[in-house]
This record gives sequence, C-alpha cells and structure tokens, in this order.
Amino acid sequence: MNSAYHRRVAFRSELGDSTSTQLRDTAPTILIPVGSTEQHGPHLPLDTDTRIATAVARAATADLNRRDPNQFLLAPAIAYGASGEHQGFAGTVSIGTEALTAVLVEYGRSACAWARRIVFVNGHGGNLEAMRSAVRRLRFEGRDVAWCPCLAEGGDAHAGHTETSLLLHISPADVDTEAWCSGNREPLATLLPQMRHGGVAAVSEVGVLGDPTTATPVDGARIFEHMTAQCSQRVSRWQPGQDGMLT
Repeated sequence: MNSAYHRRVAFRSELGDSTSTQLRDTAPTILIPVGSTEQHGPHLPLDTDTRIATAVARAATADLNRRDPNQFLLAPAIAYGASGEHQGFAGTVSIGTEALTAVLVEYGRSACAWARRIVFVNGHGGNLEAMRSAVRRLRFEGRDVAWCPCLAEGGDAHAGHTETSLLLHISPADVDTEAWCSGNREPLATLLPQMRHGGVAAVSEVGVLGDPTTATPVDGARIFEHMTAQCSQRVSRWQPGQDGMLT
C-alpha cells in the first residue's frame, strides 16, 4: 500500500475546496460573499461587486483564522443580486430583491444545519433590502446569521474612484484605463429621485457615478485594507443589530 495516498489533509479555509468528511466534526463560521453581475461603466468588469466582496471576505477569513485557527470558512460567492437600477445597460443580470431574499433564506436554512454561524459579506448596495429581510427572518427562526457591508467611507457611488481603485489593487489587468471616463459626480442623494424612475441610465449615459480617472492602486490598497479590517472586526465581535448587520 502506498502510504502517500493515506494522509490527513490539513484544514482548508475555503468551503469549495473542502470535503464533507473534513467538515463532519467541525462547526465553523462561514463567510459568504454576495455581489452582483451588472454594468460598471466602460472600464470595469461586470463582476466588480462580486470580486470586491470575495477579496474582502477571503482576507477577513485569513485574518480571523490567524487569531482563532480552523474556525472560519470562505464560501463560494453568490454572484447575482438585485441590480434593477442597471437594467438599461448590456450585461446586467438582476434576479431582483424577492428572488435574492429567497436565495439567502434557503442558503441560511441549509448551511446552519452544520455550521455554527454564517455571515453574508455584501458588496452591492442594491442587495440591502434583501439582505436585511433575509437575515431578520433567519434570526427570527433561531439561526445565528448576520451580514457585513463592504464599506468605503466617503467613497463615490458606482464605478468611480473608489471601485476603480479597488480593482486596480485586486485585479489590475481587468481595468481598462483606456476606456475610463468621468461620469455624473453629483451626490447620490441628489440623483436618487431620477434613478428611482429611470435607473442609472437616467443620470449617466456611461453608467458611472463618480470619477474613475483619479483612481490609483495605492488608494485601492488603503481602501481594501480598511474594508478587510472592518469586516474582520465585525465578525470577531459578533454583535448583530436590529437589521442583522454586524456592528
């Protein structure tokens, strides 16, 4: 018998790489990135929100496991969200708030059958209603579920300086700097009345809310480090608010 085929596999920090047997006697906390597939201007990929949520969740998982080994798992991302405001642009695939809520609820019910806790790491603002509704329902049912935002304080709204800087840091080869252009830079609160009726297309022909041309990978690294630290700290404290968001 070749003993090389009979060895104990070390704990894996990603759910997709694990086997059922490896997880049988564990009770981990799972971090699930939740993003979207939607337009991000002429210069960023459609899965920008999913990439950011996944990168933040992966880095936070690594940080949490350094402090509390073998207790946290990164799950494969939920890559479709509520993106109706971007429906006027090619490439956008929105499943809407009702469907996303149902997905999150059923995910939580299933995963909590063997996981100790689960936390959805949200990378898209349009998912907030579904996130809050689903997590409140799961917590009402007695499951230890919460959600965590990927927040950049003072950031612009969509495909501008903030998200472009993040992508220059985590996926630089996928940022088309030759195609980037400034979009509508008015405050989001000012644009919301028009957007409620006509989506992003009503206020920006290029689908950008902000100015990506000022983005830098240095800013991206700084923003990413802050997002990751905030996520890790929120999960470590585990203090869900009334809407289920970790504070």
